[in-house]
Amino acid sequence: MTEFVTFLLPVVPLLGLLATLLLGRYPGCEAIVRLAERIAGHAPPRPDAPARSPLPKPPRSFAPAGGLLIAFGHAQRPPPLAS
Repeated sequence: MTEFVTFLLPVVPLLGLLATLLLGRYPGCEAIVRLAERIAGHAPPRPDAPARSPLPKPPRSFAPAGGLLIAFGHAQRPPPLAS
């Protein structure tokens, strides 16, 4: 019985979404329309407007980041001594 419940728990949201789609309701449709209207509301630049110069790029950093930072941290520490 527990295997059935374990299988059913992830399937319930999928069945709920499928039911709403079959009934003609599209979850998130209003949010997508609002976002599209907000994006379309910005006016494109006029052709007679002076072109702005692009912002200068920030200086490139050579410091390790992310996974490389973790790798460097582990590489600098020796493993613990076995007692």
